[in-house]
Amino acid sequence: MPTPFESAQLNLQLFDLRREPVLRAARSWFVLEFNPESFSELASAASGEHNAAFRMVISYWDMAASLVTTGAIDADAFCAAHGEIFAMFSKIQPFLTEFRTASGEPELCKHIESVVMAASGAEATLKRRREALRAAAKARAAQQTFARTGSEN
Repeated sequence: MPTPFESAQLNLQLFDLRREPVLRAARSWFVLEFNPESFSELASAASGEHNAAFRMVISYWDMAASLVTTGAIDADAFCAAHGEIFAMFSKIQPFLTEFRTASGEPELCKHIESVVMAASGAEATLKRRREALRAAAKARAAQQTFARTGSEN
């Protein structure tokens, strides 16, 4: 079991990695623009123009979560410091079984799933985050549509 100081140090290093420009852009796309409502939408994003961003976000969070599942970081400290993992997982969780089957990778995102689902109230948290992120995306789309049509009049 890591000491609180060791967990804090690793959490800070993970946070610092998130500031890397390419990963930051990938995370921004994932949180703001990637809102699959079906497995086909997830598969399209995973294999389309945003493939690199999709893989980067998934692999970053699975690597980070692996530090918890292997005991390098305390789970409570990790979850307290990295709430974004819940938002990210909320987007793929409904389609994870299909995604694993289609990719031929039965352990895809296993560390993310283990960490997130072990958190208290995980299902309710994932549902809230998924609904909030979808609502925000729809509001942004409506605002952009209004801005385009309103400026044309």
